[in-house]
Amino acid sequence: MPAALRPQVLNHRWLARWLLALCLAFAATVAAAAELPEAQAKAVRAVVEAQLDAFAADDAERAFSYAAPSIHKMFGNAPTFMAMVLGQYGMLVKPESVLFLLPESVRGDVIQAVLLRDGMGRLWRATYRLEQGADEGWRINGCVVEPDDGKSSA
Repeated sequence: MPAALRPQVLNHRWLARWLLALCLAFAATVAAAAELPEAQAKAVRAVVEAQLDAFAADDAERAFSYAAPSIHKMFGNAPTFMAMVLGQYGMLVKPESVLFLLPESVRGDVIQAVLLRDGMGRLWRATYRLEQGADEGWRINGCVVEPDDGKSSA
């Protein structure tokens, strides 16, 4: 093979390796998210749904009861927790509509995504992280809420 073609061959090999690495990374990301068994999925959804119901009923004690021990330690009591929710996560308190996506296991974390529409018509995506407690029940260990453009891939 003439020397002038060797760099192109090396470039093609590099490109092929890069594409293979990209495909493997994509496959790993897809494989990292897995559906939960049906019984677990129902239990996870039930906890998030119950907390949302407690928020809607202004029942701070019940809402706080669904939080993981780390959340209890962080806020100390139900009134402090509820004040934080009202101040930073008001869209969770009395949403106009709620749509639960299928919960997933993502890199060892159990995730429940929820699409919400607040009283002003704005769309939100709440992503809950849950953990299984010592009593084998699920508890909410965090929630991230972001505006949703209504074009969710769900």
